[in-house]
Amino acid sequence: MKFSNLRNGGLSRLVSTALLFLSVAPKITEAQIPLDLANPASIKSAAAVAAKGMMSIYTGDKPGQIPGLFPGPYYWWESGAAFGALVDYWYYTGSTEYLNITSDALLFQTGPQNNYMPRNQSKSLGNDDQCFWALTVMAAAEKKFPDPPADKPGWLALAQAVFNSQTRRWEMATCNGGLRWQIFTFNKGYDYKNSISNGCFFQLGARLARYTKNETYSEWAEKAYDWVVEQKLLDDTYRVFDGVDVENDGSNCTKKDLVQWSYNAGTFIAGAAYMYNVTESPVWKTRLDGLVGAASAFFAQAQYGQGEDGVMFEVACEAYNICNVDQRSFKAYLSRFMALAIKVAPHTRGVLLPRLQISAKAAAKACSAQPLGTTCTLRWTVELSAAEKQTYTGLGEQMAALEVIQSNLIDYVDPPVTEEFGTSKGDPTAGMGDDSITQELNLDPVSTGDKVGAGFLTAIVLTGILSGAYWMVA
Repeated sequence: MKFSNLRNGGLSRLVSTALLFLSVAPKITEAQIPLDLANPASIKSAAAVAAKGMMSIYTGDKPGQIPGLFPGPYYWWESGAAFGALVDYWYYTGSTEYLNITSDALLFQTGPQNNYMPRNQSKSLGNDDQCFWALTVMAAAEKKFPDPPADKPGWLALAQAVFNSQTRRWEMATCNGGLRWQIFTFNKGYDYKNSISNGCFFQLGARLARYTKNETYSEWAEKAYDWVVEQKLLDDTYRVFDGVDVENDGSNCTKKDLVQWSYNAGTFIAGAAYMYNVTESPVWKTRLDGLVGAASAFFAQAQYGQGEDGVMFEVACEAYNICNVDQRSFKAYLSRFMALAIKVAPHTRGVLLPRLQISAKAAAKACSAQPLGTTCTLRWTVELSAAEKQTYTGLGEQMAALEVIQSNLIDYVDPPVTEEFGTSKGDPTAGMGDDSITQELNLDPVSTGDKVGAGFLTAIVLTGILSGAYWMVA
């Protein structure tokens, strides 16, 4: 998820995949998803269309395929995020269409210690990857998604297992704390501590604190938030930057990547909303409101030539058509976490809901009817021709459209529950085993390089637009 981390083989595979897609992509028509935000039935119908488009990509329910995995070029972490969108789909619409597929996927990918560290993912397994699956099962517990069979761990126990395993990786030897991006030393990115790994851990701790009322979780959440501030990855104006290099050259963790991504902003917004809900502290309200305000950077302003006012966009890459496979999904998480913040910190509704409404309308217009179903594209801020809509379409784009549309049902659902009213089984001691058990190389033919190969292309293009993007870091 970091531009500079190119892994071998990624670039050629990325280019080959892109050329193959463009050669076989069916002609797109101009039809869009009908959406009336004043009508809950219309929102549910639009969400169903987007969900069907997303699941048309999924192969894990086919004979001989692996439950829980979307095919390449999509990575394991994004599969977990996609099933989070389906937990939300069930929550918002009441539809059980994907219930069994979702439950099967979440239970199949837990790994030998039931903490989302499957052996065949070890060659690219990051703390953020593991945590995205944890947020999905945390949502399942909070939203009372039907519980697993009695002989399986509960959704809550799975989330606790991930959290416990990550507390053991908190590393004081470098940067005065924090989680590294990658879990294992043999992976590229082990020398990087990023905001999404630590932010996801922060949010997970805050949600566990609210659900269980156990102060240990909130203490860890505070610790993670404070570390990000200490490292100046979250500045005085509440902008969240990408990460810091862990060097052995005496630089003392001062080399930072100052790019801003929407999913970082969303992750911290939701975490702060939960902490404010738990503590009722004016300190957390100030932090939450600051994060909500800073997230305006991810909503277009026509006066700056960014397209339709108020529409969500990925500022670092979208306008230049350089978002890689991971980055094309980031707006899904900003949408998801904004809606979550509205529910646990209702005072944010006046700012966040209009952003979701404007963006949902734009996302629905950016979808097109195809012979095999409706597909959605990345760019919502401008009107695109049928040919232009072929440029970006895939799992991330479908998920983003689904999340921003269904989030507009937030007023029609109950808030996330706590342990008092939930049914999910917990295990506060889960996930305390040794990480080394999972250090078996992934023999899947999809190269780890694909995950960041697009980042190399992005880095090249960014060199040419650096002066135009200066406002993002200044």
